[in-house]
Amino acid sequence: MNHTRLDQLSDSIFAIVMTILVFELKVPGIWGPVDNAGLWLAIKNLLPVFLSYILSFSLLFTYWRAHHFFVSIYAKNVDSKLININALFFMLISLIPFSANLLGQYSSNELSIVIFGIHIILIGLSLYWMRRYVLYSTNIQNPEITKREIRGSTVRTLVPVVFALIAIPLSFYNIKLSLTILTFIVIFNLSSYSTKIFENILKKTHHFLFGEDTKGHFAD
Repeated sequence: MNHTRLDQLSDSIFAIVMTILVFELKVPGIWGPVDNAGLWLAIKNLLPVFLSYILSFSLLFTYWRAHHFFVSIYAKNVDSKLININALFFMLISLIPFSANLLGQYSSNELSIVIFGIHIILIGLSLYWMRRYVLYSTNIQNPEITKREIRGSTVRTLVPVVFALIAIPLSFYNIKLSLTILTFIVIFNLSSYSTKIFENILKKTHHFLFGEDTKGHFAD
C-alpha cells in the first residue's frame, strides 16, 4: 500500500468516527406543553451523554495526532506488518462510538466504566505496538529521533493505559473519582507541558528515593 493511501484512510476513519459521536446528542423529546423549566431539566439529563462526547472526541483527537506522528512523520515507508497493525488500531478506533455511548447512557454503572477503560487500554497497547514497530523495525525507515522525543512519545502512549488500569477497579469504590481519572487521561495528552511535568515528577521521586543527581538519567 502507498504511504499516502494509508494517511488518507486514517484521516477518513477518524473523521467518520468523530462525526458518528455527535449523532448521540439528540434534541430531547418532551410530550405535551413545554416550559423553560421542563426543557432545562430534559437538557440537564443529557449532560452525561454530552460529557461523554467531549471526552471521546478529545481522545480521538489525541489518537489521531499520535498516529500522524508515528506513521506520517516517523515512518518513511510502510510494509505489510505495519498495515496490519494499523488495521487493528482502526478497528478499535471505530468502536469508540459504542463504548462512549455506553459510558454516557450508563455513567453510574461500573460495567460501563470497565468496558470504556478496557477499550482505552486496547487502543493504547495497539498504538504502542505500532510505535515500537515504526521505531525499531529494520523494515521501516525513520529520521533521527532524539531520546527525549522517544521518551515523550512513550509517556504519552502508556500513561492513558496506566490510568485506565487504575480507573477500572476504582470504579467499584468511587465512580466519580474513576471518571475524573479517565478525564485526566485526555487533559494529560492534550497539554503540551504534560511530558515535562511527568519527567520532573520522576526526577524528584528518584532523588527522594535514592538521593542522587538525576540530570544524567533524563538527558537526551
